[in-house]
Amino acid sequence: MRRIVVLSGGIGGARFLRGLQRAAPEADITVIGNTGDDIHLFGLKVCPDLDTVMYTLGGGIHEEQGWGRADETFTVKEELAAYGVGPEWFGLGDRDFATHIVRTQMIAAGYPLSAVTEALCRRWQPGVRLLPMTDDRVETHVLIDDGAGGRKAVHFQEYWVRLRASVPAHAVVPVGAEQARPAPGVLEALAEADLVLFPPSNPVVSVGTILAVPGMREGIAEAGVPVIGLSPLIGGAPVRGMADKVLAAVGVESTAAAVAQHYGSGLLDGWLVDTADRDAVTVVEADGIRCRAVPLLMTDVDAAADMARAALDLAREVRAA
Repeated sequence: MRRIVVLSGGIGGARFLRGLQRAAPEADITVIGNTGDDIHLFGLKVCPDLDTVMYTLGGGIHEEQGWGRADETFTVKEELAAYGVGPEWFGLGDRDFATHIVRTQMIAAGYPLSAVTEALCRRWQPGVRLLPMTDDRVETHVLIDDGAGGRKAVHFQEYWVRLRASVPAHAVVPVGAEQARPAPGVLEALAEADLVLFPPSNPVVSVGTILAVPGMREGIAEAGVPVIGLSPLIGGAPVRGMADKVLAAVGVESTAAAVAQHYGSGLLDGWLVDTADRDAVTVVEADGIRCRAVPLLMTDVDAAADMARAALDLAREVRAA
């Protein structure tokens, strides 16, 4: 498994990638990062999932939070609030602001997001090739009640961060995805891959948004290599975050088996569930997807490495079959 492509969201994907690097130190890893979470704030383009991967693998992440910079301060945010400039609910720190300023300046100068991401990674040296899913603008919106008997769409970040997914989501829409094209290098990486992995990232707004870009599913299918996923749910609940809320919005039960069925046997070859969900193994395998139950709680890098090894083992089993 020399060339591995990973479709990654934010915290779960980044921490899994750290384990994968330990489990397969010689592998050439390409990460296709979700950009549906991207948002424009204070005139700056913010790419939370790309930055979380970059900071985590580059040693700059706030470990306890799983997002944002270590040793962060919030002077700029406090000064903006003093001027009455919001939103106050999105916590950009001073160090983080620098990343978004550089990104926005480069985009304004005509560089595509893929080239900007490559340039930012020269500082952080994450040890993987990090590609945005697309250079085109895609932003995930969530349809919620407007409080007056109707409905309204809000940016995913507002739903997730400000509202804490506390209101029902009726639909999740990656706005712009239908017109987007995979970023340069994405389809080539898939065509050359020996293995494709879906880490325990949100299946709707992270991996699902990447798959919504035209050509992405076809690129994975045409690669003809094992596609292995890891359940983001343990015992019917997300390990962190609120994946169950957006799964409900797209009509998917919050179970490890249901998420595998959501991806589908036409896409997945193998699926790992937690030992707490071992009853799901027979259900998933009945759909033609090889399934194994292993510990999936990423308590530390060693645990993440064990999960990665289990995914690599299942990939070998699929390939041998």
